[in-house]
Amino acid sequence: MRCVKALQLTLAVVKPDAVAHPLILEALHQKILQNFIIVRKKDLMWRTEDSERFYAEHAGRFFYQRLVEFMSSGPMRAYILAREDAITHWRGMMGPTKVNTTHGSDSVDSAKREISFFFPEFNADEWMSREEPRFRLGLTEYNEERQIHTLQDT
Repeated sequence: MRCVKALQLTLAVVKPDAVAHPLILEALHQKILQNFIIVRKKDLMWRTEDSERFYAEHAGRFFYQRLVEFMSSGPMRAYILAREDAITHWRGMMGPTKVNTTHGSDSVDSAKREISFFFPEFNADEWMSREEPRFRLGLTEYNEERQIHTLQDT
């Protein structure tokens, strides 16, 4: 994937109900692969406390407890995705909030905050300055085993 504009990062999360079904999970992964550069991928399981911290801004709202319980009910898959206008593109692919099986950041600020929550070892600013230019030029290859894109050896 070769781009003219700078790449944008976004967080994409596949929720427990989709991860529970291997065929759905694989179909989502393939759809992501067709539309994005996969910068990082992580399979994880949240404790209730993790879910409460991530969704703290919604505490007290009618859906909060149900959301917290659901998001800590089983394994999830988190991705850092890149492409031009990644946030808008991913949110367009997700569909309506009430029926989707995914989560996506809604702004650049949210993406940075949410990426650091799921991937504390990842420095988005450093990636943008050091790696983004090479990713943008298409100097990547897909690592089948890790299921992410990596920079080609030059």
